[in-house]
Parts: sequence; C-alpha cells; structure tokens
Amino acid sequence: MKRIAIEEHFSTEEHLNQFRLILNKEYPIREVVEAEQRFPFELNWLSSSTHFQDASLLPKRMLDVGEQRIKEMEQDGIDMQVLSLVSPGVQVFDAATGTAMARRINNELSTVVKKYPKKFAGLAAIAPQDPAGAADELERAVKELSLKGASINSHTRGEYLDDRKYRVIFERAERLGVPIYIHPRAPSQDMAKPYLTYPVLATAMSGFGAEVSIHALRLIVSGLFDEYPGLKIILGHLGEALPFWLWRLDDRWLKMKGMNMKKRPSQYIKENFFVTISGNFSVPAFLCSYLELGAEKILFAVDYPFESNKEAVEFMETVPVSDSDKEKVCHSNAEKLFDL
Repeated sequence: MKRIAIEEHFSTEEHLNQFRLILNKEYPIREVVEAEQRFPFELNWLSSSTHFQDASLLPKRMLDVGEQRIKEMEQDGIDMQVLSLVSPGVQVFDAATGTAMARRINNELSTVVKKYPKKFAGLAAIAPQDPAGAADELERAVKELSLKGASINSHTRGEYLDDRKYRVIFERAERLGVPIYIHPRAPSQDMAKPYLTYPVLATAMSGFGAEVSIHALRLIVSGLFDEYPGLKIILGHLGEALPFWLWRLDDRWLKMKGMNMKKRPSQYIKENFFVTISGNFSVPAFLCSYLELGAEKILFAVDYPFESNKEAVEFMETVPVSDSDKEKVCHSNAEKLFDL
C-alpha cells in the first residue's frame, strides 16, 4: 500500500545555527532567549542532553533531505514525505529576520522537491510576525516554488492566529486552495505557569496538545471559518484530542449565549479540519477520530525524525478498518488535499 507521510521535519544549516546561538545564549534578541529558557527542551534536541533516544542523530537526520533519508523511508515502507520546517520554525525571530529566513529556507526546500519529485513535497515556512509578508511568502511558495501550503508552529511569541491582523494569511491560503498545518510547540508565556513545576508535562506528554487544541478552538470561536469557509487546517496527533470533545463542545454551544458562530463547533471541525496520526499510534484514539470525522479526514504521518517510520507503518496495519479506508488515510486523502 502506498504511504504518504505529511508531518515530516527538516532544517537547514542556517536555521540550526541560529538555534544553537539561542541555546548558547548568544542570540542578540534578549526576549527570544528568555522565551526559550522557559522550556529549553523545545530546542534541546540539538544537544545530547535531551529526552529523545539517539539524540545525537537528530540534527543529522534533520539536515538530511537526500539519499539517506530516502533509503530509510524505502526500508520502512514510506513512499513520500511532505516536509516542513522543524518547530519553532522562524517564529522566535524578529519579523525581518524571520521573513528573510523563511524565504531562503523555502528556496532550499523547493530545490529538494524538484530534485526528488516522487519522494518529497513541501509545506512553506512563513513568519506570522509580519502577517502581510507571511501571506505574500505563502503565495510565492505556492505559485513559484510549487510548495503545497504552509506550516505554522502555533503561537508566535505568545500571539495566536485568531487575532484579526492574521486574517490576511488565511484569506490567501483559501484563495490559493492550500491548507495550513498548525504544528505544536511549548505553551505560550500566558499558558506556561501551571507547567513550570513539572516541565515534562509541557512537552508532547500534554502541553503540546493542550496548546494546539485551544489554538484551534480560538480560530473556530473567532468566526474565522464563517469568513473563509473554504479554508483547510491540519492538526497532528489525531486532532490534539478535539475529536474526543465534539459532543461536549456542541452541547455547550447549544446552551450558552454570546458565541458568534453560525454552526456547531463539530461542523467546523468536520468540514474545515484534517487530522493526522503523527506520534499518536493508539488504536482507541484512532477509532475515536475515525468514528467522529470519517476516514476522509485522517492523514498518515510519522513526525519524523522524532518518531519511528516503522512504528507508524506497523500501527496503520493494525487498525481495524477496511482496506479502502486505509488507502484513504495512507495516501489518497493526501493526494487530493495537496494535489499530488
């Protein structure tokens, strides 16, 4: 069975070097360094002192977008990866630096995709710090570089995308007909305090999912999808627990006043969102998303190199759904969504 994995990460030498400066407290923007010191694990996969297995290999694997990565993909049964810049992307930098770096990174990504068109597609990096510039870079990446959408690593220096100044990004994505992947990162400063006593909880263990799920709900409650009904958003990790909460979200919407939304929350999630299996290889969790959203809204993903290609492939072989639905999840949904 063909498999297209759509949350697979890479970086560039320039990008990693900038983060090494942050880790070494050499980056010139003080507030950026202070933000990263709250949860240093967000970047500490760059060093050996990290919770990831084989940590010393992560930077090498992140930079490898060539033959060695392809060899590993083929060994594990993955036909194509949709590449996106590793979190936190360019979003911790000032607007001018982030915008310029995103442009260079997208140029490099496009070169890789053109070299290996059957193995790689790409999602653009953009810098929401400059909303109009981010929208323009998204359009350039799609029209000139043949990238397939954008990845945004949740909040940008504590700000969320429901703020109206970011509408220009969503308007452009809808007009271009491309999705935006909202990828997790550590909780924002306003959300961080309950995690500081036990920082491990702020990781993928809990904080990442909590951070992105509230971000997605802010987008829904803000009226974004009434304004841009054709907009498509992707969430990883089987929807960051939102499929589990659909009944209760709707129940509160029906009983509470003052929510400026034309539809039930579940309708927006079912119509405007896709979820991936990245890093959540649980049959019960998969079945919750499958029963609530349908096979047409689930996409195969690994979260490489932080998760195992082999484990993701083996997991999909175990889920108790029909072969035709597995085909949708493993490749045909992605082919339609990204026009592959």
